[in-house]
Amino acid sequence: MTNLTNYRILGISLLAVSLLVPVYVNSVNAQQVTINGAGATFPFPLIDTWRVEYQNVNPDVSLNYASIGSGGGVKQFLEKTVDFGATDAPLTATELQQAGNPVHIPETIGSVVLAYNLPEVTTPINLTGPVIADIFLGKIAKWDDPKIKELNPDVALPSEDIISVHRSDGSGTTFVFTDYLAKVSSEWLDSIGVGKSVQWPSGIGAPGNEGVAASIQGSPYSIGYIELAYALTTQMNFASVQNKEGNFITPSLNSTMDAVSAAAATLPQGSESWTNVTLTDPSGPNSYPISSFSYLLLYKELSTNPSIDEQKAKAIVDFIEWAVTDGQQFAEPLGYVPLPQSVVDINEATLKSLTFNGNPILTN
Repeated sequence: MTNLTNYRILGISLLAVSLLVPVYVNSVNAQQVTINGAGATFPFPLIDTWRVEYQNVNPDVSLNYASIGSGGGVKQFLEKTVDFGATDAPLTATELQQAGNPVHIPETIGSVVLAYNLPEVTTPINLTGPVIADIFLGKIAKWDDPKIKELNPDVALPSEDIISVHRSDGSGTTFVFTDYLAKVSSEWLDSIGVGKSVQWPSGIGAPGNEGVAASIQGSPYSIGYIELAYALTTQMNFASVQNKEGNFITPSLNSTMDAVSAAAATLPQGSESWTNVTLTDPSGPNSYPISSFSYLLLYKELSTNPSIDEQKAKAIVDFIEWAVTDGQQFAEPLGYVPLPQSVVDINEATLKSLTFNGNPILTN
């Protein structure tokens, strides 16, 4: 199994290889198929593990995945330059209309954490939503600001300027983070809003979860938002965040699963609109407040994409069916929450609805 500790270092180089090295289909073996996807950096460690493990399931199918951010993944999906897109932000109403007949397939669940670099501080810190919003608005500029000290009375916070780090690319992680901030800060909602890209009032930008993690590690007194898997990989410190019930929750697989459980009963079918689906700021005493699905995007009628023939359509659906069932065994070791059965059932129904030239792809 792929070693997650290598991803921060190798993630961008793997992307470069997948983009620059041409893929040659074995002309002797007529069954050889290469599936090309692109999008979110959030699930990259898991998707790359699937790429390796699926070779043991079906060696005639190869997977290329470009970790370019949710914005890029949605763009390439809509332009039909990839076989599937990946995004942590569900398609907007405008994107749904542009796509025509897309489906959302939740592939995994993760959480966005506030990672920080405080050399003098070894004690974990607590933060609230309004304080996080004020830090990224530039209103709280020092680590020993009274609002932070009030939440951490036993921590010797330094009198140093806060360096906030955000994504510079179109990002589903940014969508999740800003979706949360818009719920807990009216000023954030009114002045910044929610999106894969926003106008940041302060701080420095970096591309990808990998880039933000590296920037935080290289910048003392910085704080930024990254996916939990990247924080665990790099052994970074990250904050506990106060949830809707007033409890300070450490991000973990269990606290993320609690957030999912609060929303699972109200999820739409895969071919319906997921635009308003959100796992942020959920109810529940143990729910971590900044959690999210990550989605694969397909066209319900796969022949809509001219690069997909019938053989490839079958290979894509077979791979995704494996990924959302047997492939979930690889989620937890990498810091992701396996899909609950209720979500797997939705995915199975979605996959059975997919067609090629009007004919169902899954026949069993």
